[in-house]
Amino acid sequence: MTKLSVNINKFATLRNARGGNLPDILKVAKDCENFGADGITVHPRPDERHIRYQDVRELKPLVTTEFNIEGYPSTDFMDLVLEVKPEQCTLVPDPPGVITSNTGWDTVQYQSFLTDVISTLKAAGIRVSIFLNADVSKVEGAKAAGADRIELYTGPYAEEYANARTQPQNFRLFNDYKNTAFAASDMGLEINAGHDLNLENLRFFKLHIPQLKEVSIGHALVCDALYFGLENTIQLYKRQLQD
Repeated sequence: MTKLSVNINKFATLRNARGGNLPDILKVAKDCENFGADGITVHPRPDERHIRYQDVRELKPLVTTEFNIEGYPSTDFMDLVLEVKPEQCTLVPDPPGVITSNTGWDTVQYQSFLTDVISTLKAAGIRVSIFLNADVSKVEGAKAAGADRIELYTGPYAEEYANARTQPQNFRLFNDYKNTAFAASDMGLEINAGHDLNLENLRFFKLHIPQLKEVSIGHALVCDALYFGLENTIQLYKRQLQD
C-alpha cells in the first residue's frame, strides 16, 4: 500500500499564530503516528513561519516512522538536514518568500547544482527525492543528478480534477503524470507525490499511478481533521491509498 506521510506544518502555523505551545508539535507528530501515519513530513522555511528549525531537531528522536524533511537546499537547510539525518530529504525549488511550493525543478538548468546537493545528502545516508512537474523531459535529469525518487507536484492535477465537475476533463494533463511516472520507474526512480491531494482526488491518482510509493499531505488533511477528527481523518486518507 502507498504510504501516507502527514505534513504537520499547518499545526505549527496554528501554534505560531497565538504563541506558546498549543498545539504541541511533538505530541501532534506522535499522535499522527499512533493514528496510523506512515511518516511525518516537515518543511522548514527561512522565516520559520510554521515549522521552526528547533522543531525539526526535537522531532528527530521522537519520530519512529519515516521522517521526511523538505525544502530548498540553502546552506542553513543543508546544515540542518545533515545534522538531523532524516530518512528522506525532499528538495523543492522554492524561493524564500513563496507561500507554498508551486513548481518542480528544472533538472536540466540546475543539473550541476542538484548533483552536488544530492551527492552530499546521499553520502550522509539520506534518501533523496526531488520535486518534479509532470514532464517526462525532466526525468532523465533527475536520474543523472543522483536522485532516488521524484515527488510529482500534483497542484495542477488537483486543479483539473476539481474543474472536471463543470468543464471537460484535461486528459492530456493526466497522461503527462502517468508518462512521467512510468518514465521515472523505467529509469529506476521511485515515485512520491504531493500538493493539494485530498479525499476527493487521491483515490483516482493512486489507481492510475500504481508505482506510487508515498504521498505527503498536510493542508487538506488538517482541514478535514477540523470536521472528522485527526485519527478518523488519517484513516480516511489511508483508505484511499489501499491497493
